[in-house]
This record gives sequence, structure tokens and C-alpha cells, in this order.
Amino acid sequence: MKLVIGNKNYSSWSLRPWLALKMAGIGFEEVRIALRQSDTRAKILRYSPSGKLPCLVDGSLTVWDSLAICEYVNETHAKGRLWPADRAARATARAVTAEMHSGFAALRTHLSMDIRARKPARGAEAQRLAGVQADIERIVALWTAALDASGGPMLFGAFCIADAFYAPVVTRFVTYGVDLPPLLAAYSERVLALPPMRDWVAAAQAETEELTYD
Repeated sequence: MKLVIGNKNYSSWSLRPWLALKMAGIGFEEVRIALRQSDTRAKILRYSPSGKLPCLVDGSLTVWDSLAICEYVNETHAKGRLWPADRAARATARAVTAEMHSGFAALRTHLSMDIRARKPARGAEAQRLAGVQADIERIVALWTAALDASGGPMLFGAFCIADAFYAPVVTRFVTYGVDLPPLLAAYSERVLALPPMRDWVAAAQAETEELTYD
């Protein structure tokens, strides 16, 4: 399999399936395409019919959406272990993941992923916007409910796709100095301590491209 991704410093969508595959021990070839270059779209279209990343290529099959990639590898390579075994927990984890997949527009707009940066002043300014604050409060509520129910260490006990989908949010909260209650701060530290996350962050810090999202 090939997983085609964008810049590790900026591409939150790429991080999600990459982390899920790594945590499941699934082997793949990584193809990185730098974003916002003159030839970026042409390179992406060699793999992804949507012209967007990430994209998974498995033989003759192409899967071009982050959640669809995670679902595909969960069924075909991970023997279902990337979702909770309990049916009710699995349904909740899917809902939590889907909410991240389709929501939190204000957070995405004003607190874009930038792993290398530290922008607490910008974070404080953004949190004065009602939409951003509402998104943060909703994430705090989701994480708290999941951890209270499961007991941790990850949102639903063992690592699952939900954790992969919120991993970029963990990095955003660090970048923009978003304060979290102790339970969630500890969860964030555990996510960042995952060996694949350490590898991703190190690679992001080594990248040289500087992209502007203002």
C-alpha cells in the first residue's frame, strides 16, 4: 500500500490515517507531496482523483478520504481493532470521529495546524471569537465524556480511530496555548508520547517549507 500525504507540519488530514496505520502496525509506503507548490496539484492527481490528500493506493484500489482510509484498513488489515470492541462504545466513537470529520469549522479556520510554531497570542485572540470558543468547549466536553466512560488511557480505552482524528487538535492546542483541565492535558500528553506521534512531530520540525494560512 501507498499512503500519499502532504506536509507533516501542516496537513492535519494526512496525520489522521497515517497515525491509525502506524498504531495498527500496518506496513505502507509513504509518499509525501509538498503543498502549495506550482506542481502540487499535478502530483496529487497522479494518485488522488479528488485532487486532495491524503490518498491510499492499495493495488488497483484508490481511497481518497481520511475516514474512508481508516475504515478500509480497519476492515482489511487491522481485524477491526481500530474501533472499540463494545458495540455502544464503537457507535459513540464513530459519532465522535464523524463530528471531527465534518465539524469545527471555526477551529480549523483560526487555529490551523502548525506543529513547529508557538502562537499563544494568536490563540488567545482566536479564543475571543464565539465560534472558536464554542468549538473548544465542545471538544473538551467530548474528550471528558469519553475518558470518564472509558477510564483511558485513550478516549475509548485502547487507541482507536477517534484518537487519530483528534491528534491534530492536540497539536493545535499546544501551538496556540489552549489551556486544558488536568484530565485532558494528561490525555494530550499521552497522545504526543505515542511513538508514531513522536516520529511525525520530529519530521514536521525537520521540514523546510513555510506555508501561510492567514
